[in-house]
Amino acid sequence: MTQSVRNVVFVDGVRTPFGKAGKKGIFAETRADDLVVNVFREVLRRNEALPAERIDDVAVAATTQTGDQGLTIGRSAAMLSGLPKSVPGYSVDRMCAGAMTAVTSLAAPIMAGMYDVALAGGVEHMGRHPMGEGVDPNPRFLAEKLVDPEALLMGKTAENLHDRFPQLTKDRADAFAVASQEKTAAAYDAGKIQPMLVPVATRHAEKGYGLATVDEPPRRGTTLESLSGLKTPFRPHGRVTAGNAAGLNDGATAAILAAEEVADELGLNKAMRMVSFAFAGVEPEVMGVGPVPATEKALARADLSIEDIGLFEVNEAFAVQVLAFLDHFGIADDDARVNPYGGAIAVGHPLASSGIRLMTYLSKHFEENPDVQYGLTTMCIGLGMGGTVIWENPNYAKGN
Repeated sequence: MTQSVRNVVFVDGVRTPFGKAGKKGIFAETRADDLVVNVFREVLRRNEALPAERIDDVAVAATTQTGDQGLTIGRSAAMLSGLPKSVPGYSVDRMCAGAMTAVTSLAAPIMAGMYDVALAGGVEHMGRHPMGEGVDPNPRFLAEKLVDPEALLMGKTAENLHDRFPQLTKDRADAFAVASQEKTAAAYDAGKIQPMLVPVATRHAEKGYGLATVDEPPRRGTTLESLSGLKTPFRPHGRVTAGNAAGLNDGATAAILAAEEVADELGLNKAMRMVSFAFAGVEPEVMGVGPVPATEKALARADLSIEDIGLFEVNEAFAVQVLAFLDHFGIADDDARVNPYGGAIAVGHPLASSGIRLMTYLSKHFEENPDVQYGLTTMCIGLGMGGTVIWENPNYAKGN
């Protein structure tokens, strides 16, 4: 039997507001699996043409798979969301690229004709489950010098990037961070971000009941002066600060994927068409450079060049990591095609959830830019990896 490869489309994506991790954060007393339930119910509500029983599989990513992020959360959250018990589910862990991997893992069987529709998600409650909670690294990593000791501390890997590329100065990192805050503020003022957010009911022993409707981390009015005096926690007289890096955050994301012909059959939106994807490994002590080889692989697989990409969503785990990507491909720090709504430095980076945030943002950029044919989402990944997905804009032909 001859089986042709089918096109996969990103139908829709939503997310919770992102909160600050910790006892004072908006989601301090909200369960991680309940955050997933909120985004699953909302993305399905927004796409009523999709019968729930048509969903072939559910994948949810979490970096720390324990407690309320454990119990095969892809399956448990699906049941808690009211999906038919006939719909299976599983969990994914690729650290920061968890949700990105949930999407690519579900896309492959759709391409092969094994699935028609799938539901992807990601969650990280870094307040309940700090990064590295319960981890017991094998002593061989250090005893046999398989990795540099600093490879296990993400902030130190960012400092190592500054060392490796001296042109990536703290001044450039701070300027990029200020721009991220400014673009996020402008996107909020223009009403661009709010439609992607799912309001979440919250409760707090001291604050009582509330409703989370906007991101908690953004710092409107951030200036170069306000960033210049911040401490460098990962190295004395270093360059990585709380101002030019993403914080510790809580939040969840969800997205619907479908075969293009199935989306047409059901009358579902086609926000983006998947073109190619790739993951790549790099030296763990400079994990922030991971998006470079991942993007090169994804471009080669699509027979495209960086000049073909008209919009970029690059996860801002650290400003220096984005700058390393931009420098490699000859893109200016302030290129308007890069993170038009700002990024993780402003809104936050709840690890495994962020990949779908990038995709949801890119889908909105495509709507606003019918003259752009291709865009990409890319991110660095702990332990020395990078991931990139290239997407095509279905609106492109309409604008030409």
